[in-house]
Amino acid sequence: MSTSTPTSPDAASPELAGATAAVAAWAAAQADRPLDDATRHHVRRLWVDYLAAVIPGAAAPTSRQVATHAKVQYGGDAAEAVGTGRLSALGAALVNGTSAHCLEVDDGYTPGSVHPSTVVFPAVLAAAQAAGSDDDLTERALAVGLEGVCRLAAAGHPATWRNHFHNTPLTGVLAGALAVGVLHRLDAEQMEHALGIAASHAGGLFAFLGQAAEVKRLHPGKAARDAIASAELAQAGVTGPRGVLEARHGYAEAFTRGELDADTLLGGLGEEWVFLRTYVKPYPCCRHLHGPIDAALALRAEHGLKGDDVASVLVRTYTVASHHAATDVDEFLDAQMSIPFAVTVALTFDEVGLTEFGPEARHDATVRDLVGRVAVVADDDADAAYPRLRRAVLEVTLHDGTVLTEQVDTPYGEPSNPVSDDDMTAKLVRLAGPVIGHDRAAALAEQTWTAPSARTTLDVVLPEEVAS
Repeated sequence: MSTSTPTSPDAASPELAGATAAVAAWAAAQADRPLDDATRHHVRRLWVDYLAAVIPGAAAPTSRQVATHAKVQYGGDAAEAVGTGRLSALGAALVNGTSAHCLEVDDGYTPGSVHPSTVVFPAVLAAAQAAGSDDDLTERALAVGLEGVCRLAAAGHPATWRNHFHNTPLTGVLAGALAVGVLHRLDAEQMEHALGIAASHAGGLFAFLGQAAEVKRLHPGKAARDAIASAELAQAGVTGPRGVLEARHGYAEAFTRGELDADTLLGGLGEEWVFLRTYVKPYPCCRHLHGPIDAALALRAEHGLKGDDVASVLVRTYTVASHHAATDVDEFLDAQMSIPFAVTVALTFDEVGLTEFGPEARHDATVRDLVGRVAVVADDDADAAYPRLRRAVLEVTLHDGTVLTEQVDTPYGEPSNPVSDDDMTAKLVRLAGPVIGHDRAAALAEQTWTAPSARTTLDVVLPEEVAS
């Protein structure tokens, strides 16, 4: 490390003065602080959910394409890339992060509109395998990364969204660098340099919306890869700008236009874990679609409603979600980003799973007709409640003129409407079972709940016909 005397940069916002140093000092201290039982359990809960995403996601076309690239550019045997084999830690993180986001079944944090696990788990587990880290330190690093993503994303959202950035790679690379820094026991000064380096890797644009651009799947993978590089470069002595969160031309100015909230980022840091309030997804699509899905399912259950009964649907929701209104759903990703398609699926089929977002459903003439009769509008009341609530109001007009209304404030899977541990296991078995076998998926879930280890949980080989 440089022995020059550090200087404090001028802060772009007085409220943020010293924020980067505070975050770096907190992260450095966590390497030797055991997790309490509730926090450790939630890390394992998200670990189960991560496996439910990364194993089936490894068979997705984009994941296989990224794996082909990684085998050429990131050869080695340091870490396991699911369905690919041994690669360098950077390569494994890139592949696993991409796979975990390929099917839109990954967890999230509503106040930050972000997917923490798809960056943090690939980065930490690959780095832990490469370093031979013990299991306790690995779990502490995971907690730090998850916490960092949630706090940083919530502190900047929705300003970052208004500035067209995807919060998952934007914040994930910084928090992932902190997490990997915990594995390597970086001190506070090194952590601050890791943040400074990671901030130059931060980004990820929302231009994929409406274009079925598969680069979205890559966002967590590239952030996980760059998180490892940022921490290890800082460990090697490379310096980043000090105070990068608050400095002139730094993170807050660049990505939030000065709207990074200091209290959200730092309030209670070291005293409470906000990532305990992450959600998990019961449906394989963007989280903004889940409230409308729940509302449609509720109307079906209450009124015996079927898609054929419906003349039109109006969805009133918060502005961020209202942009997910595309009715052209030829591609898988477009369907996963479309409220009209999600509502149609919920009104038409008995399940809302991967099959229902597949090509047969997307190209069904009856489905496409109803999709075209679903409108989505922004609602002032929903905006006032967001991001505390993800409100969706469904107004379904039947062919006989009857109007049915259902409001959902909190989609299934949020902390106040949680998925049980048993249902988490069932999700892993349901999604990973077709790839690795249901018995093996169930055993993997049991191991993860009781004694998870980076050395064993990623050792998954896809069937030959998938991996080829």
